[in-house]
Amino acid sequence: MKANKIMAKYPHAGHRKRLRTRFLQSGLDGFLDYEIVELLLTLGTPRRDCKQMAKQVIKKFGGLRGALDATIEDLQQIKGIGPQNAFGLKLFQAISERYAKEKIPTKILLDSPKAVADYLRKKIGRKKKEHFLVLCLDARNNLIKISNISVGSLNASIVHPREVFKEAIDSRAASVILAHNHPGGNLAPSKEDIKITKNLVGAGKIVGIDVLDHIIVTNFGFCSFKEKDLI
Repeated sequence: MKANKIMAKYPHAGHRKRLRTRFLQSGLDGFLDYEIVELLLTLGTPRRDCKQMAKQVIKKFGGLRGALDATIEDLQQIKGIGPQNAFGLKLFQAISERYAKEKIPTKILLDSPKAVADYLRKKIGRKKKEHFLVLCLDARNNLIKISNISVGSLNASIVHPREVFKEAIDSRAASVILAHNHPGGNLAPSKEDIKITKNLVGAGKIVGIDVLDHIIVTNFGFCSFKEKDLI
């Protein structure tokens, strides 16, 4: 009887509970971007439907990443969002950034193609799809951030300089190393690999961040664009 009264007063409580149960049972698998935002908004929004707000957030900021990067002031442009219910989004972003930093041990020195390849082989050497990464380095070639820019067959429209150098600028990198894997085991750079690299080297010169190398890695070997005079 008490449960019925609560449901009558707060008709969205059941949906909110189901959303949280889904997460507890299977993590974020199967969640749409707006559902993740909705889940986070519920942390600071008691007894209120957050679905429409979440959909508006995704629409305005272009996806989950844009939503998490938005400031509290930007988020408050969405009707119904204030400092309190933006809390969950900003908390999740802050925790994610802290977690990412702590996952990278201090002082990973990447001062040679072999050092980069040895590090990357553990990360993406066995992957069945192509992963394009940008490794952001400090002035002494220590790794300060690694970002997965795309998954799947590479092309210039997906690996865009805007995405690559946003990561580098945000982490205040002095330089970057580009990297991707070849699941088939062929270490030879494709024409598209070379084209992407040239585009990114040119973009790096404009923003003042050097592209030191582009490493192709497989489970058994690597190819350095720098060593082959392709960069």
